[in-house]
Amino acid sequence: MINNYFIYLSQKYASKWLVFAIDLAIVLITFCASYFIRFNFTLNFDFNQFLFQIPFILIVASISFFVFGSFKSVIRHTGFTDVVNLFKAVALMSILTVLFVLVNKELDFMEGFTIPLSILTMHALLSFVLLISSRLVFKMGYNHLKCRYIASKKVLIYGAGDSGIVTYNALISNVKEKFHVVGFIDDNSRKNGKSINGISILNKNKIDQAYIDSNNIDEIIITSENITKDSLLSLVSLTVKITKVPPIESWINGELNVRQIKQVQIEDLLGRAPIQIDNPNLLNEFKGETVLITGAAGSIGSELVKQLANFDVKELILVDQAESGLYDVQQDLIRDGKRHFTAIVADIRDGLRMDSIFQEYKPTMVFHAAAYKHVPLMEKSPYEAIKINVNGTKLLADTSSRYNVKKFVFISTDKAVNPTSVMGATKRMAEMYISCLQKESKTKFITTRFGNVLGSNGSVIPLFKKQIENGGPLTLTHQDITRYFMTIPEAAQLVLEAGTMGKGGEIFIFDMGESVKIYDLAKNMIKLSGLNFPEDIDIKITGLRPGEKLYEELLANGENTLSTYHKKIMISKTRELDYASVKSEIEELCITNRFQNNNIVLKMKRLIPEYKSNNSDYERFDKKVQIYKKVKNILHDKTDKTYGNI
Repeated sequence: MINNYFIYLSQKYASKWLVFAIDLAIVLITFCASYFIRFNFTLNFDFNQFLFQIPFILIVASISFFVFGSFKSVIRHTGFTDVVNLFKAVALMSILTVLFVLVNKELDFMEGFTIPLSILTMHALLSFVLLISSRLVFKMGYNHLKCRYIASKKVLIYGAGDSGIVTYNALISNVKEKFHVVGFIDDNSRKNGKSINGISILNKNKIDQAYIDSNNIDEIIITSENITKDSLLSLVSLTVKITKVPPIESWINGELNVRQIKQVQIEDLLGRAPIQIDNPNLLNEFKGETVLITGAAGSIGSELVKQLANFDVKELILVDQAESGLYDVQQDLIRDGKRHFTAIVADIRDGLRMDSIFQEYKPTMVFHAAAYKHVPLMEKSPYEAIKINVNGTKLLADTSSRYNVKKFVFISTDKAVNPTSVMGATKRMAEMYISCLQKESKTKFITTRFGNVLGSNGSVIPLFKKQIENGGPLTLTHQDITRYFMTIPEAAQLVLEAGTMGKGGEIFIFDMGESVKIYDLAKNMIKLSGLNFPEDIDIKITGLRPGEKLYEELLANGENTLSTYHKKIMISKTRELDYASVKSEIEELCITNRFQNNNIVLKMKRLIPEYKSNNSDYERFDKKVQIYKKVKNILHDKTDKTYGNI
């Protein structure tokens, strides 16, 4: 028990008392050195007087060190503040000594006691220099031994700017894990060959696999927010872990914690800057509104809930039929201290249920994100796709119009453009119905189209992650398949922005940058997981699924765009519709029997001229539809001629 207590005391106090003793020893050494320098390295001075002065100097030094606590700092973490404290302690020591000598000359209460002012000046200077030097020597020695003899992670820091220096300091100060910073990398060629804290700044072109292997580099930490896509891809191609420092505004209390350094995510490889929305009108748009969100437990719906909860809305009405997902969203809001919301388990296909919700809560704005979205599954179940994506949207839109909702924002997809699948065709039909309804309603109906969302439920990213965790292979339908991508927060921000600027009847499309080749994305995900392709994980080509496109489009045949005040948001100018006829045909289709899948698809193809099935059983209907349209056009021409003769 006593031994344990002694160990505890030694661990808690021994280090600072050792520093205190060393500091006093340095003060003594520098005092002796000052005498030797003053008397030309001889002993031609009053030695007895010198011995009498030593206890006085040590007492004054002790008082100064205690006043400023300069010996209490952790030496291996010595910084600018510690240097300032040492300066203050040495200055106080010199001032007290000089004052005592001057006062003693006048009052002579210690007969014959004096110290030449030249010695005191040299002593102050030497003490300050040696005290700082001792700390720096210890710090450098500690870091050298730690890196050489203690197991440590060898890292390169990409970015030799302020963020890189802060990252370096955070790494070497970390006590839980040991880091050895081998070098800095920077895009600025003028910095190449220079050094920071003795660590070289390297040319990025020299960082190849041979350099990584020869220096046993474990990790490259990216601190530069302006790193280009090509530079990032070149790093990802190396067999080494790639991590990234978060933006400065995400640091904890303005300081970087090593735990905040995360692995580079696949969205970092999109090749475009993240879309940022900074529109003060959003605050006014949603202030005091009761907003209903369908599909609130889904990827886009839950992000809309998260972002709208930060506005001054009157209440959020969260509707979804997935109770587990809705419960999770509800708990997230409660944890964040949000109270003005109501979570409701309901099916948008139930018209009476929707009517009762509108009657009770009286929403003033609706964001409709509920939908079936998986292309292969919907290709086998056209009836279910119609019931949710078309009839569900119709019921919700009709109810919104009946209750005079201000704005109804429908979240569509780029798969509605020149659709090749049942899912895409149903989303296009929903767009068409909303356009028809706009002609006879006070509600402003707004449609938004965008591509794939990174990390959304059932998307390719989570699938690849799961396959990597299971050891592969990654399954890909075609080596040349491409998709547009954006992050979930980006998608939700753009939906809110489009909802704000919409006047009714628009179809907004988003600039999503360049399309991404999924084969390259799969290889990059393997690399980001610290594995090699194809040695560790291979990619298996399975063939296009029913209804799947090789390339996605944002505009249909015959469509073009109008610009808006936001450079990332455009308005699609769609072809003119025969609104009465289209609305009637969609309403008729919504009451089709569930056992008439072929009839459903055939009617959709007649209604949507650009709908051409791909890799699907329904391709056989495309020729029939073409014949039907030719006959219809001939009959239309004959009717026109007949009326013309009359």
